[in-house]
Amino acid sequence: MSTPAVPSVPSVLFVCVHNAGRSQMAAAFLTRLGGDRVEVRSAGSAPAEAVNPAVVEALAEVGIDISAETPKVLTTEAVRASDVVITMGCGDACPYFPGKRYLDWKLDDPAGQGVGAVRPIRDEIERRIRGLLADLGIEPR
Repeated sequence: MSTPAVPSVPSVLFVCVHNAGRSQMAAAFLTRLGGDRVEVRSAGSAPAEAVNPAVVEALAEVGIDISAETPKVLTTEAVRASDVVITMGCGDACPYFPGKRYLDWKLDDPAGQGVGAVRPIRDEIERRIRGLLADLGIEPR
């Protein structure tokens, strides 16, 4: 029996209920800082119609444009295809597959908040993404 090949590029899935705030910010930071050295997905169990405008504005302030992003529905396939699954402190029921690394990041929900309240959440997410990259052995760009 052969051992499964280790993926050359780790895959990370960020999950929150609406996929309109925290998971979008986390995916955007990981995409920017990890580049093509990491595969990034985000999804929600009950996706919103659109990404939170205050989240779009807070990321634009640090040079990240997610204005074209749309919330996506969480699928079993997305979980199966990911090496690391990070839930965003919202008690999401996520399919469980052995061999995956699961993390739960407890973060304030930016829903209904103005950009002033979103900035500290954004900054905490960036800090955690930098830590995740270090754990994965990837130097942030």
